[in-house]
Amino acid sequence: METPGNLFCVAAPSGAGKSSLVKALLELDSHLMVSVSHTTRAPRGQELHGREYWFVDEAEFRAMIERGEFFEWAHVHGHLYGTSRKAIEARLAQGEDVVLEIDWQGALQIKQLFGHAVLIFVLPPSWDELEQRLRRRGEDGPAVITTRMANARAEVAQARHFDYVIVNSLFETALFDLKTVVHSQRLKYAAQRRARSQVFSALGLD
Repeated sequence: METPGNLFCVAAPSGAGKSSLVKALLELDSHLMVSVSHTTRAPRGQELHGREYWFVDEAEFRAMIERGEFFEWAHVHGHLYGTSRKAIEARLAQGEDVVLEIDWQGALQIKQLFGHAVLIFVLPPSWDELEQRLRRRGEDGPAVITTRMANARAEVAQARHFDYVIVNSLFETALFDLKTVVHSQRLKYAAQRRARSQVFSALGLD
């Protein structure tokens, strides 16, 4: 599916800093829009319905699956997560660049639908640091953290299937790397041809 807008999929294990990096990127880049996913899990902390996620119950989520409203959906950490088809298609068709915070399963599904989607995986600097971040976050008990750490090992193994990998040792450096990936993608020949089709046609470029 060719669109003038670029699609960026950012995945990471819990605690690697994916959400913080994407939030900071959005504050710096006014041309980048975030797509809010649906989930069956409960809100955490200061999360709001429609801002971090659309929070729905499982019955509603399953009904959306049946209606074909998701580009992709996955079962992650005991909850369902899905990416709305309508919202993304409309923004990309208008030439907007969209970023998705997504799990690795969803990212690979998106890549099958959008060949030009850019997959970015955020890694922690070490397993010890990842566990410490999960503990400092203060959102999960010991049993949940143990489960998240076990899941993280399986998730990190999927990084080899992504286009770019960013190691989040120092937040400022990781944010610079993420900005660089986004800007570089916009300057690729294929991306410029999609975004500036009239210029390319006028110059006789295909």
